[in-house]
Amino acid sequence: MRKSGTGATSGEDDTIYEAGARIAVLLPLPLAGPYDYKVPDGLTVARGDIVAVPLGTRVATGVVWGSAIGDVDDKKLRDIIGPKDAPPVGEPLIDLVDWVSAYTLYPAGAVLRMVISVPAALELPKQVTLYKLSDNQTDVRMTPPRERICAFLESALPMPAADIAREAGCGTSVVKGLVDLGVLAAVSASAEPDWPVPDPERSGFALSDDQAAAAQDLGNKVGNGFGVTLLDGVPGSGKTEVYFEAMAKALAMGKQVLVMLPEIALGAQWFQRFEDRFGAPPAVWHSELTQARRRDTWRAVASGKARVVVGARSSLFLPFPELGLIVVDEEHDSSFKQEDGVMYHARDMAVVRSRLEDTPLILVSATPSLETVINVRRDRYDEVNLPARHGGQDMADTHVVDMRSAGPARGRWLSPELAEAMTETFESGDQAMLFLNRRGYAPLTLCRTCGHRMQCPRCSAWLVEHRLLGRLQCHHCGFATKPPEICPSCEDTESMVPCGPGVERLAEEVQLLFPDIRTLVATSDTVRGPKQAAELVRIIEDKEVDLIIGSQIVAKGYHFPSLTLVGVVDADLGLSGGEFRAAEKTFQLLFQVAGRAGRGDRPGRVILQSYMPEHAVIKSMVAQDRDAFIDAESQARTDAIMPPFGRLAALIVSGRDEALVDQAANALGRTAPRLDDLHVLGPAPAAMALLRGRHRRRLLLRTTRDKSVQRIMHDWIKRSPIPKKVRVQVDIDPVSFF
Repeated sequence: MRKSGTGATSGEDDTIYEAGARIAVLLPLPLAGPYDYKVPDGLTVARGDIVAVPLGTRVATGVVWGSAIGDVDDKKLRDIIGPKDAPPVGEPLIDLVDWVSAYTLYPAGAVLRMVISVPAALELPKQVTLYKLSDNQTDVRMTPPRERICAFLESALPMPAADIAREAGCGTSVVKGLVDLGVLAAVSASAEPDWPVPDPERSGFALSDDQAAAAQDLGNKVGNGFGVTLLDGVPGSGKTEVYFEAMAKALAMGKQVLVMLPEIALGAQWFQRFEDRFGAPPAVWHSELTQARRRDTWRAVASGKARVVVGARSSLFLPFPELGLIVVDEEHDSSFKQEDGVMYHARDMAVVRSRLEDTPLILVSATPSLETVINVRRDRYDEVNLPARHGGQDMADTHVVDMRSAGPARGRWLSPELAEAMTETFESGDQAMLFLNRRGYAPLTLCRTCGHRMQCPRCSAWLVEHRLLGRLQCHHCGFATKPPEICPSCEDTESMVPCGPGVERLAEEVQLLFPDIRTLVATSDTVRGPKQAAELVRIIEDKEVDLIIGSQIVAKGYHFPSLTLVGVVDADLGLSGGEFRAAEKTFQLLFQVAGRAGRGDRPGRVILQSYMPEHAVIKSMVAQDRDAFIDAESQARTDAIMPPFGRLAALIVSGRDEALVDQAANALGRTAPRLDDLHVLGPAPAAMALLRGRHRRRLLLRTTRDKSVQRIMHDWIKRSPIPKKVRVQVDIDPVSFF
């Protein structure tokens, strides 16, 4: 066995390899390239086949990547063991793996691991025993339970004994008795579940003229090759219902559809809308699925049984054989960027997969990313606009409270104006929402005697108090401890105090001001998956609560007709930290959460509490002038040569030995590239200088768009000595700088 220099090119589609052929097999491991093997007598394989191969003393699974190009003697090459019982990886997905690898500078095998992410899916499902009426009936004494079983099976498909017994209202022993008597016959079948098929011909939602025109525009692109379209519409304009019509056309053409959502576990209303439109649920793909469900879903996608898949960013690497449309909803959301493992942006890689599949891509947002807006302005992407809410409702009026002059009393967080607006809302029988993007009770606990701050021992982060759980917790690594009764530094008693508000502390203040209202706290700590999200939606829709206090998870996509007031407790929160995207992210978040108000028959209003009302983000929110903000932000990015008008790439150096990390980071600093219009910042401690016990340093490269940052970064790392116990990660087009 020998590692092959490169894999096959895309021109080798459907290449067949007979016995004795030398082939390259890519393994889902962080290796530089494929390994060379031979096809043994009696076997034939093709590019894309998933095969078992020997690797050292063990058996590994890989994908036939093409012809081997190594010069090792045939006698020294090891034979593959044989193909796995799974559909092959399609040519577009093979090309996507190579493309993502070249773009991100991660090994192709590490990218392939995201494709072959469920090893159990590569084996045939176990066989199960089903029962039906025998073709050769015999005369037996029939009891009422036996008669019910026979009557039921006359019009039913074969099914397991337990299901038959349940339908007939008897025990499984009765079923087995009929088998022994020859009345029922056993048949073997695959344990793979049946997948509901969405009906594209089912009657859709009643669309307005603007929505119908947008749906027609998107539908015309389905089946006509690659192209990217931005579906840009204000909150409540019916964007979901519009792109459902494009999905219906793809389904009617016999194609599969992929929809990516940033918070798949929280899409309860989306799933209900889908089932209302298509009469069946979609397949789902996200990290909270059981391994058995992941196995079944992967095989259903690969076999074409799953016609619509709704998933998180990793769903982009599922093996669709008939992909006809990709939709990226809330395309601006930063959670589409993977920060661990292979660092890629699922929205950008969705563009690549759409091009390789020659299918359309729809990007959906009320606050599209600046990158997407600029691509529209440069005519790289098409655009479809929905400028008004469905039903003619106006956007909620937005007002800012200057907390420097009209803020609350010390130790309180709700201004008198916001509190008065809440009173009016509750008296009118409507619902209100308070938004604060801080989980827990308080973001910091310190000693008022000596100033000691409670910090995570494994991360450069303050421990957040969760009073309801009775613990201090790190939101980065999960470390938790009980709040100390004495200061760990000065040993003073009863001196530890919370600083700043979290949603729990806000709920405490609300209870004092409005003791009779029903309050619900919604954060990622209290809403932990699809079932809890669905229950959250039900409670709010049924008006079992008057006030929702929530963090970021309540900002996206929800439609609550009785919600007329949104109060943003700290509108400036996202503007600190110095990241160049801070203003854009804050504007998007505020615009999205403001869009929850006034979506029913009654007008809505939004109150922003701010200590910087003169900031461009706050002024644009009050004026409801998104275009003015985009223009100002574009100019600022142009002047600073920042994306999308410049290129960024980062190196993250980490390890458990701080001295070795500094040594490696300094070596990278000394060998940094020196070119015109290129600047390297660092090395410097990362914002999160200690994360999960690993010390971290960052270097940031900034340059113009005409330079190949991949080549520059590759050459840079290659000439820098890196100790074995230090890890260097490359982040092309970084989104965050933690």
